[in-house]
Amino acid sequence: MDSKKLTTAQIEQLYTFTKQHYVEYYDLQTELVDHLANAIELEWETNPTPSFETLLNKEFKKFGVFGFMDVVEEKQKAMNKKYNNWVWHHFKSFFRLPQIIGTFLSILLLFQLMKTISVSNQMSTIFMFIILIFFFGGVIRMSNKRKKTAKEEGKKWLLKDIIYGYSSITGMSYLPFQLFFQFQHHSNQFIVFLMSLFIVSMLIIEYIIFFIIPSKAQEYLEKTYPEYKVSNQ
Repeated sequence: MDSKKLTTAQIEQLYTFTKQHYVEYYDLQTELVDHLANAIELEWETNPTPSFETLLNKEFKKFGVFGFMDVVEEKQKAMNKKYNNWVWHHFKSFFRLPQIIGTFLSILLLFQLMKTISVSNQMSTIFMFIILIFFFGGVIRMSNKRKKTAKEEGKKWLLKDIIYGYSSITGMSYLPFQLFFQFQHHSNQFIVFLMSLFIVSMLIIEYIIFFIIPSKAQEYLEKTYPEYKVSNQ
């Protein structure tokens, strides 16, 4: 006799179950649903008597006191690592020909600027405030885009949230401007040059996380999630 298989309704029930237990991302839900479905059907192969609900509760208890939270945390770490690898890949390209020419000129220009300009504290504060407005404006714009696409698709994807502003390095993006005002009048020119190099590097990273990677979001999402393209057709 053939072993029991989950019905479409039961699969949907598994998705609902994961959502009720605080798994909001569709990709994580799918992984957990696959795991639970395989475990339940494997149990039915040896003993078809237990009900779907009984086996579901049995499998869920195996995840421990915190339920799916450990799985979610591990997946977030893995996706952040993947995202940071993309950032690093694009960042290295700015230090290769021909981009390195523009990068080096930017460092020299900033170095000269930090050595020569004189900005009052009041003007520095105003300039910093304007920069922060643009920074947070960019964050809000990406967040709104993320929410809009999530609403249109009816699904949330972990990697998509990371791309559109929830990465572990996005919060560092305003750092170059703070360093600029801290070190623009420093007397040690070697330190000023190092700060120029660091600030330009951070600005490059900001450009990557706000423009380059979001422009390639579709490509990255389809490569990571084979089902992403299908689910959005």
